[in-house]
Amino acid sequence: MKLRIISLFILCVLGSCASKKQVLYLQDATVEGIGNINYQSAKIQPNDILKITVESLVPEAAIPYNKNITQGPVAQNIQLLQLEGYLVTAKNTINFPVLGEISTSNQTTEEFQDTIKLKLESGGHLSSPTVSVRLLNAKVTILGEVNKPGTYNFTEQNITILQALGYAGDLTINGKRDDILLTREVDGLRKITHIDLTSASFMNGEFYFIKPNDVIVVNPNNPRVKNAGFIGDINNVLTIASLLLSVAILVSR
Repeated sequence: MKLRIISLFILCVLGSCASKKQVLYLQDATVEGIGNINYQSAKIQPNDILKITVESLVPEAAIPYNKNITQGPVAQNIQLLQLEGYLVTAKNTINFPVLGEISTSNQTTEEFQDTIKLKLESGGHLSSPTVSVRLLNAKVTILGEVNKPGTYNFTEQNITILQALGYAGDLTINGKRDDILLTREVDGLRKITHIDLTSASFMNGEFYFIKPNDVIVVNPNNPRVKNAGFIGDINNVLTIASLLLSVAILVSR
């Protein structure tokens, strides 16, 4: 009886452990591997907030094509900048000063810069203007077995899925590294993919770089699922071990 109890405890502990293959990232990456980086630009989506600045050789001539942006240190607050930006409608349009409604459909911020510039020049509004378009509310949501789940804003043009997971404090030891779920909305369609972080192959795919509004879900690994509600942490393990040893002592008398 004593032997059975001890064996049961050992099996419980071993069942809660994650193997090396379940924990390590990029296991098949070479020590000095070299590969090309294919940077990507995200398409503008509904509910994006754009900051658009128009400049010309004659500064006064560009004033009607710019919103009144708050000056001074308060302008550094990203939330205030968002309130002063252009909200992309569900029809993929913005209402731009003088030019009126302009479509953003199927365009990156760089391509939309060229669209506005062409309209200003072809319409005889400005000569050789400079147009800058920047996305103000890029964000990624990270849920599941990470240390700090939540929604994170980013200002970089390109961030990788590894950088995004870094915002969330990395995966916990219980995170399923070989099956990360990523959801992405593109042109009204929802794409769902599964990413294996234990292999370097995902670094050459279209989901290596995060795009605004992506959702990343890290599911628990098998040991975590098996022990859910039974062995939650080390305190529970110690409690169960103490109980089993006490029972073993009583039985052996």
